[in-house]
Order: sequence, then C-alpha cells, then structure tokens
Amino acid sequence: MDAVQGTLDELGTPLSDVTFVVFDLETTGGSPAEHMITEIGAVKVRGGEVLGEFSTLVDPGGPIPPFISVLTGITDAMVVAAPRIESVLPSFLEFIHGTTLVAHNAGFDTRFVKAACAAHGYPPPANPVVDTVDLSRRVLTRDETPNSKLATLARFFRSATEPCHRALQDARATVDVLHGLIERAGSFEVHTLEELKSFVRAPTPEQQRKRHLAESVPHSPGVYLFEDAHGEVLYIGKSTNLRNRVRSYFTAGETRPRIREMVGIAERVRHIVCSTGLEAEVRELRLIGGAKPRYNRRSRFPEKVVWLKLTQEPFPRLSIVREVKDDGAAYLGPFSNSRTADEARIALHEAVPLRQCTQPVTLRTRRSACVLLEMGSCGAPCEGRESQTDYAIHVESARRAMTLDATPVFSAVSARMERLSVEQRYEEASVDRDRLAAFVRAAARMQRLTSITRIPQLIAASPAFDGGWDIHVVRYGRLTAAGVMPRGAHPTPYVESLVATAETVIPGPGPVHAASAEETECILRWLESPGVRLVEVDGEWSLPAHGAARHKARIDLAYRSLTSRSREHRPLR
Repeated sequence: MDAVQGTLDELGTPLSDVTFVVFDLETTGGSPAEHMITEIGAVKVRGGEVLGEFSTLVDPGGPIPPFISVLTGITDAMVVAAPRIESVLPSFLEFIHGTTLVAHNAGFDTRFVKAACAAHGYPPPANPVVDTVDLSRRVLTRDETPNSKLATLARFFRSATEPCHRALQDARATVDVLHGLIERAGSFEVHTLEELKSFVRAPTPEQQRKRHLAESVPHSPGVYLFEDAHGEVLYIGKSTNLRNRVRSYFTAGETRPRIREMVGIAERVRHIVCSTGLEAEVRELRLIGGAKPRYNRRSRFPEKVVWLKLTQEPFPRLSIVREVKDDGAAYLGPFSNSRTADEARIALHEAVPLRQCTQPVTLRTRRSACVLLEMGSCGAPCEGRESQTDYAIHVESARRAMTLDATPVFSAVSARMERLSVEQRYEEASVDRDRLAAFVRAAARMQRLTSITRIPQLIAASPAFDGGWDIHVVRYGRLTAAGVMPRGAHPTPYVESLVATAETVIPGPGPVHAASAEETECILRWLESPGVRLVEVDGEWSLPAHGAARHKARIDLAYRSLTSRSREHRPLR
C-alpha cells in the first residue's frame, strides 16, 4: 500500500504561526445587560513576539460604582474625557480581525464584546477563542498551582507583569501565562491550534476507561461517593439524577484537574438514594462533614467555624471565639475563619467606640489609656474616664448592629471608603471594603439563620416532577424528615406519618445549634424557591425590619464583577 501524504490543512496551523490577540476588559459590573465597559487592553503576539498593543479607557455613560473604582483604580474623573464604546469598538474589531482571541476567563470578556456589537449593529466576532483558565486546568496539577487565578499563574510562570485589574497590564500578564501554558501543552503533543482547541476538552484515558463505574447508578435523587480500591471515600456529591451526574465525570465536559485526578484513583461509585433533592443536598453535607474526603474542598470542616462575641463583662469587648454558649452574650457569625471574623470586628469598631484591649476592665480598674483615646475610638473606661452607664450605650449600639440593624456600620465604613477614594488611597479603601463586606454578610447570614432556627417545627411542601409533593419537616433549622406524597393523595396521613417518624431535636444556644450553617441555608434556599407552600409553622418566620439583607444586596452587586472575573476554578463540593 502506498503512503498518502497529508495536506497542510490536515496538519493544522502550527502554534508558532498563529496570531493571538490576548485581551482584557474592565467593566462597571458583572452583567453585560446591566453594566458597561470602562477599559480595553489587548496585545497582539505571534511566535512569541509582540506585534502591537491596543489600550483605551472607555466612558461607560454613567457613574462607576465606588467598589469598582476601589478594585480597578478607574474613577469617573478618569473616563470623563474618554471615548464611548461606539467610537472604540470599530478600532478594536479591526485590531482583532483574522486572529485567535485569548482571555483569562474568556466567557466574561467575550460576552461584553458580543453585547457591545449587538448594541451598535456589528456582527459578533467569529474569531477562535482560547481560555487560559481552561488550558491551565488541563496542563497544571493542583500541586503546582492551588487555583487558576491570573495572579497565581503569573507568579508560577514568572511573568514580568503583575496583574492589577487594569486591562492592558492584565493582558500583558496573560501573554506570559499563555506562552507558559503552550510550552506545557507541547509535552502532550499539542503543536497546532486545532490540537490545542480539542486538547482542552478531550477526556483523559482514565476517564474513558472508567465509564463503566456509572452503569449501576440509578436515575434517582441522592448522593454518590467515589471510593478507591481500599474503600476510602475520595469525593462526595449529590444530584437529582444520580446516573446523569456520575456519567458526566467521564466525559470531556469534566476539565477540573483535581477531579480528573480523583477519577484516576477511583475504583467504585457507591450511591445512596434519597426521597427528595433537598434530602440529597443535606445528606451530602453531613457525609462530607463526617468523612472529610480529600477531593472535596468545601463543607469538610463545619466544626471549625468561629464567632464574634460581645462579652458579658462590666465593660464588654469584641472577642473571637469557637463556641457559642448559653451565657446571654451577643454573637455574630458563623465565620469560616478568624481572619474574616477579625475584618468584621474592625468594621464594627469603626462605628462603635468599644474598648479593644484584652485585659479585664472593672469598675475599680485604673491604668493608663492607650492611643485609641487620642484617636477618639475609645472612651477609656480603663482610666475611669467613661462610666459604666455611658459605656453601656456603646454596648447596646454594638448589640443592635450585630443582631438587628447594620446601618450604622455600613454608613461609617462607607464614609471612610469615600474619603480614602477621594484621596486616591485605593488600596486602603479596598481593605475597608472587604471589612464592611465581612460584617454585613455575616449579620445578614445570622439573621436569616436565626429566623428559622428558633422555630420548633416547620412543615413545607413543593411540587414534585410527577405531580405529587415533596414534603419536609424542619426542626430548629435541621431537616428531620423527608418524603414524597403521590399525586391525588390526601396530605394529612403523609404529613402525620413524617412528623411521627421525624428526628427529635433538642434546642440549644446560638442560631446553628441543631445543624451546620450550610445545612440550614440549604433549607432556607428551598423554602424560598418558587412553588413551596408552608403546611405548618410552630411560631413565626420573619426577619428584622431593618436587617442587614438590604445592605448585603448593595455589596453583592458591587462585588458581582469581581465574582464573575474570579480567575479561579469552580469550588468543589
């Protein structure tokens, strides 16, 4: 048989001949439908050589949110004389014509470009797209890089440019990351653009070899456990359709290096069928907390949460503790770590002049005051300058901010952030932003948890797929029974049966005494989902009229851009 020579088209385009445009956008938020581009930066490269750069600020046509200014350093004053996107877009489209686009978390940037094209009558770019997040997940192991953030990869590949949330700077850093990733991909016999695109999504040989592990898994809601040859649980997950979910681990769609590594070790998949999707979600959390599988990243250590406590003393102070006691003190939390709790504590100190010393202070204590007195941040009860009655006013303000109304803290820290931004001290303002977010989010979370964990018993139902009803019994924020009522059946016998067999829960101190905060939040999300009906509530289910939720909504909106551009792989459960 004569050998047949392949054509150049069959061989593909060598990566050294591909012209890449590595680009990055800065925006006023995370949604192209609601937010606008504020800066475009792009670098054109081929064969490791920079051919050109494109960089411009863009007038978004409206104010830039303060939180975004803190993140990027781009202010309203900087863009007031900048061109609008309709003026910039033609030049940018010409710059990228005939090239392969590259971006870090490319879906974010390309969505904004497509939205701008649609708004101004241009066809969306048909350029091939390479995402350095996806490529890094394919060629780097978790031992080399803990995540796929741009800053992490730039350090790993020793980029000469440090990412800083400015478009051109981040694009330059992404160029160095791209070159490092392409060099790594070469060891996988990836030498053409076509091979690069297929390589990112191709399942590994181990994934293909172990597809049979999903064969015995049913099409039911429940929990699945990947185990190794010795029976050690490697990973736990949940799904409303176990078979479909487990199958997905053996396809090209599963690109997470950590999970691909886990699949290579796994020898069996065990499953636990549950009555409802909520039961599966709760059981997953409990199993992860008990087994602590090494390939689950979240929910493994529910016992390690910490709290911010307003102590019970003649002159109370804020203390970070690991246990909630039935001592009448006010608590805020739970926090996942002490650092976040301390950020919330500093935010509260900005609004309320509580003492910050750790030594006991009694009515007879007399010692020299610290520098906080001169700064106006403490009334110095240690020197006897502030009476217990006057200090109690601050204590009550702190207690109210922690449990009922976070407005004083929000206002005080926001005012400080605004002052720092005016002075262009953005780094300090960003620190205050994170502190405020830590406090408000914790206060909103605790108020939501408390709203349900104080209820002795709550019964609710939601429509099932087959026309029946999923029924759940919740006691003090813990799921104690779950079942399915068939279509057309009378509810009373089913509800009474579930209540009779439900787990007994003993009330205790704090908002999460009966279950982990994550479990109670799962139940809250289900209760607030469309179609859920309350069958019985022993007590009242309500939130404070001036609670922290309204401030949390504003903070979450400001952080949405940062979340969308998080530069890291999706957290694993």
